[in-house]
Amino acid sequence: MKTLQALFKEQYHPENFFLIAGPCVIEDEDLVMGVAEKVSAMCKRLNISYVFKASYRKANRTSIHSFTGIGDVEGLDLLQKVGKTFHLPVTSDIHSAAEAAMAAAYVDVLQIPAFLCRQTDILLAAADTGKFVNVKKGQFLSGESMKFAVEKIRQAGNEHVLLTERGTTFGYQDLVVDYRNIPVMKGLGAPVIMDCTHSLQQPNQPGGVTGGNPQMIGTIAKAAIATGADGLFIETHPDPACAKSDGANMLRLDLLEPLLEELVRLREAVYKK
Repeated sequence: MKTLQALFKEQYHPENFFLIAGPCVIEDEDLVMGVAEKVSAMCKRLNISYVFKASYRKANRTSIHSFTGIGDVEGLDLLQKVGKTFHLPVTSDIHSAAEAAMAAAYVDVLQIPAFLCRQTDILLAAADTGKFVNVKKGQFLSGESMKFAVEKIRQAGNEHVLLTERGTTFGYQDLVVDYRNIPVMKGLGAPVIMDCTHSLQQPNQPGGVTGGNPQMIGTIAKAAIATGADGLFIETHPDPACAKSDGANMLRLDLLEPLLEELVRLREAVYKK
């Protein structure tokens, strides 16, 4: 797709899925640089186009005691350093219209959190930057309803729209994935990404920390490739048990490369002409 080629430039591999991956939040420089170096190397070997992801600030934490970041400018500086050092596009989420222009000075893709996917002012502010805008489908929305988010961004003059499926609320403390949403959202003319980690969250836990089911990440990813996802979103950390955010549903870093190898073979089998 033309939009993806513009994002990845010389590292674009149209015959394969692309990957958005990194730790949930920027904890320190060693973490982001170390993860970026390792994931970038494995993606180059496997011909996977790669976007590095880490949040410079986590605004949507359950508990007031949860870690939110090292500081906006400090976090954004590190994202920019990752991009320049490893020649990668980088992404982070924003939480208000005012953040759009600030973050756009450092990142290539602005991510709109699922809870905020209907907020017109945020979508328009992100679109106005001219950057790629990745909108996560709300847990409370159907794939069809994402056409309105796409329309808002495009009517603002920005054609660089990405859509992410991240599960649907199932009861109070679980999510399920409806894979019909992948072809439905692809029908809106935007590349579609499967968030393989957040779709396995177990929210609203009594202890104030979101739970997860990371042993199912491979299952979610394989099904997404089989149903036509253009990209995969996988948060990863060298030691998820010690992570400062979303440790319960991140993939341990040493498990990522064998999973990607398996997914590349699956993609080749499914789409072999």
